[in-house]
Amino acid sequence: MTGRRPIRYSAPMCGRYILAQQAKFERAVRLGRVHWEFTARFNVAPSQPVPVVRADAGAHEGVMMRWGLIPFFAHGVPPKYSTINATVEKLTASPVWRGPWKHGQRCIQLAAGFYEWRLEESGRKQPYFIHLIDAPVFGFAGIWDRSVGTDGSAIESCALITLPGNTLLRHIHNSGTHPGRMPAILAPDQFDAWLDGSPQEALAMVSAYPPEHMAAHPVSLKVNSPRNDGPDLIEPLRA
Repeated sequence: MTGRRPIRYSAPMCGRYILAQQAKFERAVRLGRVHWEFTARFNVAPSQPVPVVRADAGAHEGVMMRWGLIPFFAHGVPPKYSTINATVEKLTASPVWRGPWKHGQRCIQLAAGFYEWRLEESGRKQPYFIHLIDAPVFGFAGIWDRSVGTDGSAIESCALITLPGNTLLRHIHNSGTHPGRMPAILAPDQFDAWLDGSPQEALAMVSAYPPEHMAAHPVSLKVNSPRNDGPDLIEPLRA
């Protein structure tokens, strides 16, 4: 009897991550208002609602947004191209990113770890789980926008920022359209500067996280499907 061939799918650069319990994030983030409710998840995928923190009227608020930015000019219709990642080099030039950046629409996508895929010599793309050694929860530096549809309904959405990767991520993320990149990771003590600082102060937070403070291990191909979700997805792959 022949079994199914393994799925060889891999998500876009930093296209999957995990969420800790809501209480852990709320202990790590200074929030003035909370408009979210979520549970721990182990395979967050694009287009899904995700918890983000943004500055609003002098306070930080926690809200849910669609992951995959829909520009204000798109009238609520998701673009046909991927908008889950915003490259830091194009924040002021791309029509999609420059509006949110100009208007200070910065946000933080909260996370407890993420996945990346490495192209092996065999041709298989092996998923890795990556997390921080020095912080159980952290954030991806991001931007957000609000788009209003022709029916008057509004949707708020976000994208995380990427930049050239450190040595660990360059080793793992070795294929695809933009190899060698990584998400802009913020430790909790950097959150305020990203949300409340000037554009120059915020950009100073966007740097490759030190690889010596990160850990990675291969995990099951089950993470390839967003239908799978559970703590077993982050378990080290057995030899």
